[in-house]
Amino acid sequence: MKFTDFKFKSYINDTLEAIGFTQPTEVQEKLIPIVLSGRDLIGESKTGSGKTHTFLLPILQSIDPEKAEVQAVITAPSRELATQIYHAAQEFTKFNPALRISNYVGGTDKARQIKKLEQNQPHLVIGTPGRIHDLIGSNALLVHTAHTFVVDEADMTLDMGFLTDVDRIASSFGKHVQMLVFSATIPQKLQPFLKKYLHHPLMEKIANHAVIADTIENWLLSTKGVSRNELLLKITKIINPYMCMIFANTKDRVDEIHQFLSSNGLKIAKIHGDIPPRERKRIMNSIKNLDYQYVVATDIAARGIDIEGVSHIINDEIPKDLTFFVHRVGRSGRNGLIGTAITLYAPSDDAAIREIEKMNVTFEPKAIKNGEIVASYDRDRRENRTKKQDELSTTTRGALAKAKKRKHVKPGYKRAIKWAVEEENKQKRRAARNKNNRKKRESKKQTF
Repeated sequence: MKFTDFKFKSYINDTLEAIGFTQPTEVQEKLIPIVLSGRDLIGESKTGSGKTHTFLLPILQSIDPEKAEVQAVITAPSRELATQIYHAAQEFTKFNPALRISNYVGGTDKARQIKKLEQNQPHLVIGTPGRIHDLIGSNALLVHTAHTFVVDEADMTLDMGFLTDVDRIASSFGKHVQMLVFSATIPQKLQPFLKKYLHHPLMEKIANHAVIADTIENWLLSTKGVSRNELLLKITKIINPYMCMIFANTKDRVDEIHQFLSSNGLKIAKIHGDIPPRERKRIMNSIKNLDYQYVVATDIAARGIDIEGVSHIINDEIPKDLTFFVHRVGRSGRNGLIGTAITLYAPSDDAAIREIEKMNVTFEPKAIKNGEIVASYDRDRRENRTKKQDELSTTTRGALAKAKKRKHVKPGYKRAIKWAVEEENKQKRRAARNKNNRKKRESKKQTF
């Protein structure tokens, strides 16, 4: 299937061709016709699946530039994500200059935005819930005319405490507004909002054939007995990435990593919630200009921020919410490019790693030797060895343990132990054969 099969307006097709979009992704192919039909929709899909254009293209198709009113509103939980959607939408104004698209996020000049709104209303509103709600409350932004409302990254919106603002925005629309909710997951706490505003929504979950792209290698590096900062420094000296994102669980840890690696000569930027909006905007522009080779960030950057050319991901820690592991690693290996995700782990992380493995993620154990990252042993080797010993009787295991502890043993003692182990295994095999033969005989008797 091609984008031209959707019969979009000519300026949309011209823009798609100009930006190199020819074939829709799975989520786009499945959901765009639903959005075009006008139905309310709950779309659940993984990060990087192309859902931005899934709702953006039908919205642009429905906008009438001759109407000087708001026709669609899109909310996103972070400034960076909202700005990213805004830039994607702005691409289409090159072939249709009559389109008015505005981005309203916190940390920008609210008074100036209000003054501009007094002159004219945008056709498409994109922004963070707090700022959009403020502008509506000031009677500057008139959204009652909108026919479409999109809540992007709904689970993240909930986690960051913005659902109340989204609720208030939703109450500003008319009864017949189309509601589109997109999210990587649909948590239970989101259900009251969905029931309140969506009318007979179609729920579509795009199955993850591979949670992590096939082009990404997932490496595990143990931190046992090693300073995490020193280990990070060693890794950076080995991998020489095109662009590497390092993820930490807290703002303080981001600051610590940034300070340590900066002091060791690395060009590294940091992103987290305490950095002022203007500074974050400057940092993002510098990252896009490749002024930095490394970016250290909290999980807020794992959702929505699209940094091109990320070749490596380093998880300084496994995230508390394991779903963020996918979002972190998903920053790499995009558009078929090869990526490497390196996860640092301690023995206490074993249960979390097993949970991630249940998500069809395969880890490769690695270690640093002689300035190189090399294949290492399976972290389960001790458990597997224990299982083999558990197959022996208590008496034999005890004898083996004593033999290992004794410095001096009688001649032939170890040979006797070895013979005992072999004899025990023979008896087990013999018992298994006899049991199998009995089953066969009983089966024959029943037949006759």
